[in-house]
Amino acid sequence: MATLRILSAGAVKGLVTALQPAFKADANAGIDGTFSAVGAIQDKFLAGEPCDVLILSQKMLEALHQRGNLLAGEILPLGIVRTGIAVRGGMAVPDITSPAALAAALAASDAIFIPDPERSTAGIFFVSVLKALGIYSDVERRLRPFPNGATAMRRLAESTDKNPMGCTEITEINYTPGITLAGPLPKEHDLSTVYSAAVSGKSANPELAHRFVALLSGPQSRSLRIEGGFEL
Repeated sequence: MATLRILSAGAVKGLVTALQPAFKADANAGIDGTFSAVGAIQDKFLAGEPCDVLILSQKMLEALHQRGNLLAGEILPLGIVRTGIAVRGGMAVPDITSPAALAAALAASDAIFIPDPERSTAGIFFVSVLKALGIYSDVERRLRPFPNGATAMRRLAESTDKNPMGCTEITEINYTPGITLAGPLPKEHDLSTVYSAAVSGKSANPELAHRFVALLSGPQSRSLRIEGGFEL
């Protein structure tokens, strides 16, 4: 049985995992996926890690395509993913619908779990939001950074802090047991990222890779994408 090697942004892990059984049954192929912050995934790809399908932001894939790193063909969008706030399961969901409400909720939190603030899309942006809200210096010591959003959300779920919160992309919040989505960042501080998939220029099995990209982006996965937090 063939195995597709996938390098993917963590925001798309839930979708890839959900599609594995159908792809295995239909194509008689397995999936070996690596998921992390987009910067880390791009670095792995450029360093030559084996890859058949690459899933990153649309902008990153377009830049890689210009450099000749992707197989000729379409970069297919999967949908828009917004960045949101999460709380540990069972906790009261705070109001975060306005900048003032978000600032108050974060100021009241004793631990804030986030993805890498230097290499992940959501982590970098969230730090800028804290600064824009004028609370960064007050909450900096309470930030709990992790290599990617999935790990940060798992740690939020396991946290024994009194009032923990977290921030990452909504798809990562939705597929993590033990946490609850409070909602997207308020519109004044919205971060919406278009994620897309493409076939690597060095794919060992480009035909199979094209089939999986079509499955990821096509009508068969539409309901899964919406359920997971993609906006189509």
